[in-house]
Amino acid sequence: MNTFVKKTRGIVSLATRGFASSSGAIKIKLLPADGFNLEGRKLPTETETNAEELLHYFKEMSMMRRMEIALDNLYKAREIRGFCHLYDGQESIAMGIEAGVTFEDCLITAYRDHCQAYCRGDSVHQIIAELMGKRTGSTNGKGGSMHFYRKKTNFYGGHGIVGAQCALGTGLAFALKYQQKPNVAITMYGDGAANQGQLFEAANMAALWKLPVIYVCENNHYAMGTSTARGAASTEYYKRLAPVPGIRFAANNVFAVREVTKFAKEYSIKEGPICLEMQTYRYHGHSMSDPGVTYRKKTEIDEYRKTKDCITLVKQLIIDNKVATEDDLKDIERTIKKEVDETVEKVRADPYPDEKDLTKDVYINEGSQPQPIRGVEYINSFLPNGFP
Repeated sequence: MNTFVKKTRGIVSLATRGFASSSGAIKIKLLPADGFNLEGRKLPTETETNAEELLHYFKEMSMMRRMEIALDNLYKAREIRGFCHLYDGQESIAMGIEAGVTFEDCLITAYRDHCQAYCRGDSVHQIIAELMGKRTGSTNGKGGSMHFYRKKTNFYGGHGIVGAQCALGTGLAFALKYQQKPNVAITMYGDGAANQGQLFEAANMAALWKLPVIYVCENNHYAMGTSTARGAASTEYYKRLAPVPGIRFAANNVFAVREVTKFAKEYSIKEGPICLEMQTYRYHGHSMSDPGVTYRKKTEIDEYRKTKDCITLVKQLIIDNKVATEDDLKDIERTIKKEVDETVEKVRADPYPDEKDLTKDVYINEGSQPQPIRGVEYINSFLPNGFP
């Protein structure tokens, strides 16, 4: 079981809330997945869960969504500046991947990264504080929305350059193989980044060296304001790294994400790279400057929310299996909203970094001098302690 799931954060006590406490297995059938270059291998078609786990997934995914909604409001109130890309609608991917791996497995992603940071151990307080530029943030308020990082749980960001993280993720996989560790590097990118050259260069090396890397294409159907059909000659992203094998499936089901991730991890450690196209959907625009309705109809968003929402799917499983009632789940949602609202107020009172913090974390050792660079002149009068 993933270290994250074992943590007490987010676990709802069945006994204290009076929910039906049952250790009995709940069987779940998964929609068929499309496989490529995986002849002779059976893809996951079903799995099991239980009452405690269902409630855990519901609460964690609901927490992520409420956090993203709070960030949306803070940005619109001009309390968050710079770039900000929200993840609501895609929470099942962040949750499902973590349920299928451990913190010993590396994870790297692009700029839509708040929920990955949360699943890798950052608190809601740290995440909101980071976006608001406060010293209590994940990277002391100096990274912002696109640059989360948590070394202790092997989370390597958070990257603003489209597709550039794919090469870095492949390097992480090289390191794992070099160190003979039984782990994988999960390398996430979007359908827009799927057209970037560095992805193909990295995947080529990964295939030649059989590196333990799982390329995860989060296909939310829109690269900025361009639909996949208008921006890609082939939208079968799970086939595009050929001969690297691939799997395409509906990722709004957290259990499907979990089971396919487990399958991919076992495959990748033994055989090398594999590509997962996780079909998903984002409710917000590409970034905060994008209203998200100029290139798609609002009715399209509403229909997806109504019929395919990842949290609603878990909620329905909970109700259908009599784990909790709809009123019970509404109580949990109200508690989560209250917790996030209180966190926002606490962050508002947090301090900003000092001016002296500008030169911290720039070099490996505090006070160390930069190595000489040919053609560069350092003007000491402008540089603290003789270095930039």
